[in-house]
Amino acid sequence: MTRQRKDPRLELARLLVPGTARPRYDRRGAEAAPRRRVDPRAGIIAQMVATGPRLRLDRGQCAGPVTGMAQTQATSPGTDRVVSVEDPAFWVLVFADPGDGRLSPVDRQVLGAARQLAGTGGGVVLAAEGPPTDAGSAGADRVIALPKAAHPEDRAQLALALIDAVRPRHVLAAETGDGGDLARRIAVERGQALFAGVEQISARGVVRALPGRGLDQVAEAAPVMTIAPEMILPHGADRREARPMVIGDLPGGQRMAEVIRPQAGSLPLGEAGFVVSAGNGIHDFDLFREVAALLGATPGASRVVCDAGLMPRTAQVGASGTVLAADCYLALGIAGAPQHLQGIAGCEHVVAVNTDLHAAMIERAGLAIVADAQPVMEALKRLLVAERQS
Repeated sequence: MTRQRKDPRLELARLLVPGTARPRYDRRGAEAAPRRRVDPRAGIIAQMVATGPRLRLDRGQCAGPVTGMAQTQATSPGTDRVVSVEDPAFWVLVFADPGDGRLSPVDRQVLGAARQLAGTGGGVVLAAEGPPTDAGSAGADRVIALPKAAHPEDRAQLALALIDAVRPRHVLAAETGDGGDLARRIAVERGQALFAGVEQISARGVVRALPGRGLDQVAEAAPVMTIAPEMILPHGADRREARPMVIGDLPGGQRMAEVIRPQAGSLPLGEAGFVVSAGNGIHDFDLFREVAALLGATPGASRVVCDAGLMPRTAQVGASGTVLAADCYLALGIAGAPQHLQGIAGCEHVVAVNTDLHAAMIERAGLAIVADAQPVMEALKRLLVAERQS
């Protein structure tokens, strides 16, 4: 269909207002049909593939009537599409580290590796204490609630019974104290190959680095593997079903195991779960160290404080110092330079104390106290001392 070409001079002459010294045009009297307004949101909605955890668009689709999945997500953008796997070709079994019923960042990375191994034909089974409520978003198709087993041998026997029931193709755990111990016990008991410290999963196989050699070791996916922390991304696609899987006659652990924790504040910054850092707003560093010791936290500092020699260089937090993965980070008098914020990107909870309401650290924090850090530390010390004496 061809569109009729219009003469712009005739269109302009039709709008001319006669009887004026200077040419004037009345554009309100145009007989042309009004131009149809295009809703920019309709084009975006038509191209939606997924809304969580990150918006994904398929630019190959043309903007038009919204149908199917795009229409479902357009009407309720807060809901994720749940993927259900009824009869997978094989299972990948993931053992989460013992905890308080929540998936740790390392557990999510192991589940991300399991999803890569499972592909489109396999399924992922998560065995965890709890079970966690966020297993579906982390990539688990099935969830098995494990009884608490404090002793490592009891936990290994429980894992072996679970493997006999599920019969997975691969067994994954984190390369941590608990996960690494469990994976090695499983491999020894069953006489299976163990590939520890996996850092990458690709079409050529599983990859890990050889320490001190600057080389990568590539192998086929082994029956038992451990995943190195902070190497594989968590699952970030559609939400999985996380359907409960009931396994009967699982042995329960009766033996107790004593957990010997390190002395408060003795852990290096990179391994500490609780870090308290001092910034340019701190002047009484003796009080700062007392508060850190009373809290049972590892002391840290910003680059400005370390450059001034007020704290050792090993205590520097940031991209040019130590990158943290702590559960809680307390920043006292730290404004929040970009390099410092990069160093605490992996911290789960951030508490900031600063006099500047618009400081970058205040914006990053989940809990912020807009006040001078000195009286806050004095109040903390009084409360902690009184709690210990009561």
